[in-house]
Amino acid sequence: MKKFFEEFKEFINQGNVMDLAVAVVIGTAFTAIVNSVVSDLIMPLISLVTGGIDFSDMKIPLGTGPDAAAFTYGNFINAVIQFLIIALVVFLIVKALSRARMLTRRGKHIEEQDAPKCPFCLEEVNEGATRCPHCTAELPAPATTTPKAGGKA
Repeated sequence: MKKFFEEFKEFINQGNVMDLAVAVVIGTAFTAIVNSVVSDLIMPLISLVTGGIDFSDMKIPLGTGPDAAAFTYGNFINAVIQFLIIALVVFLIVKALSRARMLTRRGKHIEEQDAPKCPFCLEEVNEGATRCPHCTAELPAPATTTPKAGGKA
């Protein structure tokens, strides 16, 4: 039994479990926001377009009397709309992150291409170096830059 609790403690202390716990808490808070956006903002707009229809009140009674069970398909329509909004937001976040990664990779690729190389051994050298640190060949002098207007070279 002691080994079981030691394994459980090790499992709980892993970073992935804490990340998952944070994600669940944030997801719960995000769900409350999405529910509010759907019920308080989007559904009234849909109701305006559809002539005042409130989906949450749509139901088919399955019995008689005020306490009879009902098939509340309007709540299902609200849930589908909430799902679509969440899916759209997740899609936009993933798309933005993918674009940011692509731009970062492109920037690194450009930096790698801009690094000067030794013309003899083709290894990278520091800008302004006079000798290659790899093959010790004497490097040609770098091209001089022309001074900008009003500035110094």
